[in-house]
Amino acid sequence: MATFARDCLAGKTILITGGLGAIGQVVVPRLVEHSAKVAVNDILPESEADKIILAAGWPPDRLLYVRADVTRPDHAQLAVMRAFERFGRLDVALCHAGMAHSCPIVKVAEPEWDKILEVNLKSAFLVAQASARAMIEHGIKGKIIFTSSWVQDVPWPDITPYNVTVDKVTERFLGKRKIGTTGRGIGPTYADKINRVGIRVQDLYDESILTQKVEAALDVKNQILTKLYNRRAIAVDQVVEELLGYAGKIRPYVADTV
Repeated sequence: MATFARDCLAGKTILITGGLGAIGQVVVPRLVEHSAKVAVNDILPESEADKIILAAGWPPDRLLYVRADVTRPDHAQLAVMRAFERFGRLDVALCHAGMAHSCPIVKVAEPEWDKILEVNLKSAFLVAQASARAMIEHGIKGKIIFTSSWVQDVPWPDITPYNVTVDKVTERFLGKRKIGTTGRGIGPTYADKINRVGIRVQDLYDESILTQKVEAALDVKNQILTKLYNRRAIAVDQVVEELLGYAGKIRPYVADTV
């Protein structure tokens, strides 16, 4: 795995939307660890955001929280403006805010569908537009990054059962410092993807590889569950059997990519 110098993002300012969600809380510390200045956007009240940031230990001199609903044009512009006001520049706009709604399509209400499109699509457009305009105005050759769906890598809605367990157990362990996770394992699954230990769709069609990858993942996660949280370990064969059960169901939707 390639490694990066701790100061590889020194002098760079990054705006991340949805930065205090379960996945944002995995991404932000990596950016900070590599010396970036980070403007973290979310819709949480400042008091709640301050608690999360304080508990995470993110350096206040390189971190700015911007409460804004970036599905609104004026709020998207506000997030970009605040980053410039605090850090003097914007090098990367990470359009990360997103949501998922697990429900049969025949039961999805129109307002719910509209909300998904607003958060997942409209907010990305508005932040990208506001960021691009500001970068051009200030002569900055920046980057605009869009976070894509993880559904290509992990069966939805069940995800890997061990990540659901880790998600719920960790939340209980945090007590008053809990982050309000949905308990579906989404955060730990994203962490697996970033750490390159996640289960990919193609793994479901090779039992040997699937077993090896589940064993590798549980080697670490079972240590956490048993030694840190005093919970029972998860059996490899049980997880493999459950994941193999997805293979036939999603087969019609799986194809090679170019």
